[in-house]
Amino acid sequence: MMGIILIFVIGAAMLALFNWLMGYGKGYIQIDFEERFFKEKEHIEAIKLELENQGKEVHYQGNGHFKIDDRPYSFIERIVSMGGVPMQRTILKPIKK
Repeated sequence: MMGIILIFVIGAAMLALFNWLMGYGKGYIQIDFEERFFKEKEHIEAIKLELENQGKEVHYQGNGHFKIDDRPYSFIERIVSMGGVPMQRTILKPIKK
């Protein structure tokens, strides 16, 4: 009985960690681009263009910080393996005031 509870707790913790790493929190914005960006400036321009195409008002404030629709966000980049192929995930995390 104790083993089943332990397996459940470990599974729930792993799921929570995965969701946190992939940027699935409340208010987070995730973007997966077809191409991979190696230069930060190009990556930031692609983020701005994608969000503007979604109808959002975007301003890059420097140092990995954006203002999107008058809300502050910080930029996080993750490289994850999807089916053995590395994928670049862009996560914009809301900054709480």
